[in-house]
Amino acid sequence: MKIVILGAGRIGGSLARNLSNSNYEVCVVDENKNRLSELEDRLDIMTVEGSASHLKTLKKSNLDKESIILAVTSNDEVNIVACQIAKKFFHVKKTICRFKDNSYFENLDIFGEGVIDIPISPEDEITTHLKELIDHPGANQIESFANGKVKLVSVKAKKKGKLVGRELKGIKEDMPDIDAFVASIYRKGNPFIPAGDTIIKENDEIYFISSESNIGPIVEEFRDHEDQYSRIMIAGGGKVGFSLAKGIEKDYNVKLIDSDGERCKVLSKELEKTIVLNGSATDESLLKSENIANIDIFCALTDDDETNVMSSLLAKKMGAKKTMIILNNPSYLGLVPGFIDVYIAPYRLTVSSVLQDLRESDVAQDVILKVNTGAEAIEGIVHANEFTSSLFGKSIKEIPLPEGTAIAAIIRHGELIMPSSSVELTLNDHLVVFLSDKNNVNEIEVLFK
Repeated sequence: MKIVILGAGRIGGSLARNLSNSNYEVCVVDENKNRLSELEDRLDIMTVEGSASHLKTLKKSNLDKESIILAVTSNDEVNIVACQIAKKFFHVKKTICRFKDNSYFENLDIFGEGVIDIPISPEDEITTHLKELIDHPGANQIESFANGKVKLVSVKAKKKGKLVGRELKGIKEDMPDIDAFVASIYRKGNPFIPAGDTIIKENDEIYFISSESNIGPIVEEFRDHEDQYSRIMIAGGGKVGFSLAKGIEKDYNVKLIDSDGERCKVLSKELEKTIVLNGSATDESLLKSENIANIDIFCALTDDDETNVMSSLLAKKMGAKKTMIILNNPSYLGLVPGFIDVYIAPYRLTVSSVLQDLRESDVAQDVILKVNTGAEAIEGIVHANEFTSSLFGKSIKEIPLPEGTAIAAIIRHGELIMPSSSVELTLNDHLVVFLSDKNNVNEIEVLFK
């Protein structure tokens, strides 16, 4: 299958790496010759220099009826025009189009019937992620499966948490009525699948899965019991900053800083309870005057990585309890360890969405958990095939899985079942599988073909 990626930025580059490693025939189109050269040097892909919205450029990429277009440039209009050309002139199999402006979602047909097959918007997912993390103090990452009924949560074990120094099975002892499964523990950056007698150590990063209603109590087991969050400061009044403020202002005391005076006027009219401040998030005197030392969470959500990193560093230094930022370049994390508590990479969300739509197996959800290590979680539907025919009626624990892989949950007839030796595999089970190494994904996908 040929995949043509329009845009060689961070999102396009990440897609190119993931897809070329999965044996797809990949072509990347971009106007920036240096970006294309960097990708070509590292990957076995084809590149085309030129505008993604020009017919002559797309002709060079050798599009045909079996091709898939991934339009992920930073310009919505370029993405739309490219999809129109790809459908009209080359009759491509599928178009996946990234949008930054949500207003396009409501009127996709105006671009032509069937021109855009799958629209994606990482900004909406970012807002949802941030709100969930604010609502669940102590969680570093929360991912949804089974239409939101099941959650996979990452939490770091804090020194004063109940479980540090105890065996993992202490969760069940403390909360006998709550079902949860720990899929993996990252200790000093190295993943392993734990057993019930695994001793939890301070700073262990623990991935557990449970129903949505159980997330709060389980997170409480691992975290240091600081006060609940009530005071939030947001840097950046763009789409994500505005949406987050609007979504949480009824439950929290929210302040929002933006450097654009005209934008601040608009925000003041649209937001009901949020205090809108015109200024720079890296202005020490402004942060001090707004009592940054009393802020529970500082969210740096501008479009500029440097501003997000520097404002977070300053906020933490001046007393903010926790920092959450949008970060497109993870290499910055190594410069300020300890000052950034949670970071969300928009390109990670886009790559996850696209991979899910490209799967040839019956995968309902595909989430990249760690871009740097390749950890993934996949929700797929088990079908009868050559591989699974001998597995039906056998224990979930007997399913042959690659090393570093675990079945974290079973959803059967809409009900969540935790994996155990007494649970047998049945047709149409939804399995949530945790993989510490994405290179094993093909071995897992055979369950869902």
